[in-house]
Amino acid sequence: MPRILTGIQSSGRPHLGNILGAILPAIELSKDAKNECFYFIADLHSLTSLKNAEDRKEHTYATAAAWLALGLDTGSSIFYRQSMVSEVCELAWYLNCFTPYPMLANSHSFKDKSDKLSDVNAGLFTYPVLMAADIILYDANLVPVGKDQKQHLEITRDIATNFNREYGEVFIVPDALIDDKVMTIPGVDGKKMSKSYGNIIDIFLPEKKLRKQIMKIVTDSTPVEEPKNPDSCIVFQLYSVLANKDRIVSMREKYENGNYGYGQAKQELFELVLEKFETAREKFNFWMENKSDIDSQLIKGEKKAKEIASSKLSLVRKKLGY
Repeated sequence: MPRILTGIQSSGRPHLGNILGAILPAIELSKDAKNECFYFIADLHSLTSLKNAEDRKEHTYATAAAWLALGLDTGSSIFYRQSMVSEVCELAWYLNCFTPYPMLANSHSFKDKSDKLSDVNAGLFTYPVLMAADIILYDANLVPVGKDQKQHLEITRDIATNFNREYGEVFIVPDALIDDKVMTIPGVDGKKMSKSYGNIIDIFLPEKKLRKQIMKIVTDSTPVEEPKNPDSCIVFQLYSVLANKDRIVSMREKYENGNYGYGQAKQELFELVLEKFETAREKFNFWMENKSDIDSQLIKGEKKAKEIASSKLSLVRKKLGY
């Protein structure tokens, strides 16, 4: 039975890119009885960028509510907050002492911000080490990652391999699980949808706010009456990852025939989002209005996660002579 582990940061509310690229694929994996799934909210990682305590707490609840609203069964998966399993921090320190500086200096999480070092905190620099601890603490076999996170998993593999070389087979060396069918979801500005870029679509917003967000999608200045190229349009790209084949063909024809404006396309996308996520939106609001129930779901997973983490950390401490 392969053990699968993945986490999502709580630096903001989950957006459409998180949902399509990570949450829904992970939930599908959890439906296979052959898989043992560990899914966590990376609220420690979020501290590298989000310092406001109340915002982080609210985003943590929103992240949990999104997983639950989209169908995660916490009875068949271990679902937990990273910060509630303190063993990961102790392991991260041990791993830091085995991680060479050049490895971290070459990681994407650091290099992307290295042109302004005053904005780089030690947590951001050692982000890949905490990520490694998240994974190998639980003997994960497979880690679903996007192509942009593959390097960090390679760092995890290197750290685990180096430790094992020194102290014996302590950690399982995990493999990346990359689904080529999962596309990078564009944000409203055409860049990859990301909380850090501020270009997200939050499907759980009230209708008016959600529509306003979708109407901000950047388009070109082609007049309404002129034919348009759907393949270069962000609206069409987003519509295509949500709609069925017939709807996609229909919208493509509207673009190519002309007399169809981007505003109309955005309205169709808005209506599709409401239709596709109607049930999830209702469930999300329920969970956010009943946060004590969210806590109950998380605490159940945290007890299981902590038991596994404590056993592994005891072995590590013994190997290190503590």
